[in-house]
Amino acid sequence: MAQPRPQPTPVNQPARQSASSGAALRQYARLMRLDRPVGIWLLLWPTLWALWISGDGRPQAAIFSVMVLGVVVMRSAGCVINDWADRDLDPQVERTRDRPLAAGLVSPQEALGLFVALSLVAVALALQLNRLAQLLAVAGGLLTVVYPFMKRVIAAPQLVLGAAFGWSVPMTFAAQTDAVPQLAWLLWLAVVVWALIYDTMYAMADRADDLKAGVKSTAILFGSADVFIVSLLMILLVLALALAGQMAALGPWYFGSLLVAAVLMLHERRLIGDRDPARCFQAFLHSHWVGAAVFAGILLDYTFRPA
Repeated sequence: MAQPRPQPTPVNQPARQSASSGAALRQYARLMRLDRPVGIWLLLWPTLWALWISGDGRPQAAIFSVMVLGVVVMRSAGCVINDWADRDLDPQVERTRDRPLAAGLVSPQEALGLFVALSLVAVALALQLNRLAQLLAVAGGLLTVVYPFMKRVIAAPQLVLGAAFGWSVPMTFAAQTDAVPQLAWLLWLAVVVWALIYDTMYAMADRADDLKAGVKSTAILFGSADVFIVSLLMILLVLALALAGQMAALGPWYFGSLLVAAVLMLHERRLIGDRDPARCFQAFLHSHWVGAAVFAGILLDYTFRPA
């Protein structure tokens, strides 16, 4: 009688599981936009402005670490909850239809679980700060959660985005000085204006799809006056940052950096002039260099300040 042939040991099963886990992690990273770091830079530069100015050029190492890590965590959490809220809208937009949730590569339940995990990390970071900064962190968290739904409610959801992206400024001042002076709020308002600029350019790239999907944006609100209004906002941003520099007693290095920032924004204005979606998106991707130029001026000013 023939003996039954022994079945081969599934030696490749762990490898398949590992590959599956690796693919899932890659999709989670995409969901958090870790492959597209421009949002991290747009959130990081105002944080660094506030760290150096509130710390008089010498930010506290512990607070620096908490705030920079917080930027990465909160931007990631914001992207996850944004895509969860837009999971039915993103498939209708050419540029976003391949996002993990829109493409069905990550489930809504997985996305919510990832958002909760990132939120817990953010809470742990906030607990390292003082009481005032913790209270502001709660408000910042609410802004992060509320923003994705605003495009269905208000005509200018970019205002809420700007409020959220600039919230690290008062938080940083609170963490380092246990107070939020007028200078901090002025810098926050400058960031709100800056967000209106770069996210309007972002929305100009998606305007046709957004109109079909029935969502709101400043690009739709401004209509044919979009380029003109963005130009005015660029002027307002430079003026607000100049006033903030005067209040902070910053010197020539800083004001020189504002000239560089103005030149960079002129380039962006040229890109969006013909309203071509690809060039509008290119202008958005370029916009973080404005924040980098401003920070370079702050850093150089404190570095070479007379003793």
